[in-house]
Amino acid sequence: MSAKPSERQYRSLAVPLNVRAADGVTKKRFDTEYYVEGYASTFNDPYVLFEDFDGTKYIEVISPDAFREADMSDVILQFDHSGRVYARMSNGTLIVEPDEHGLFIAADLSRSQGARDLFEEIKAGLITRMSWAFTVAADEYDRETHTTTITRVKKVFDVSAVSLPADPNTEISARNLLNGAIEQSRKELARRKSALAIARATLAIAATRKV
Repeated sequence: MSAKPSERQYRSLAVPLNVRAADGVTKKRFDTEYYVEGYASTFNDPYVLFEDFDGTKYIEVISPDAFREADMSDVILQFDHSGRVYARMSNGTLIVEPDEHGLFIAADLSRSQGARDLFEEIKAGLITRMSWAFTVAADEYDRETHTTTITRVKKVFDVSAVSLPADPNTEISARNLLNGAIEQSRKELARRKSALAIARATLAIAATRKV
């Protein structure tokens, strides 16, 4: 199954967005008091995108090689994927890069009053999660396990602090990505139910004739 290359995807992650002070052990990526860091995605870490009406769970996993050719030339940091820009790569206030764990982000939120206000809200625990917007270049789908593996990300548009851990955009865009697979699964389920009904009817007729 191939994703639409122009279909923008949104994903939220359970890993929290953190405020971290200098601890003398691990170095902050920016020398600022308004520092936040976290992961927009993690590798080889399956998560449930959504559960269909019949209880089928659709899973997604990000390959460690997914960002090898991704366009991350000027990613921005927003809130809920819209409005004001709080940090961006092109002015040196945002780092977005894959490491051994996932897609790491670090931001300096000192450059504007709005960015500092966002920092304070993260620090206060009012905003605790993040999401990212991207397009898919290549993926693989396993119909048996209902698992999509994103093998290549085409472009990362933004990373966003989000107000709700369960970003509604995630399920909407995931369903768009999996429309063909969901339809195939539904047809297969209907075919199996039909075959089971026919088999039961045949057995019932055979039993009646024996009597």
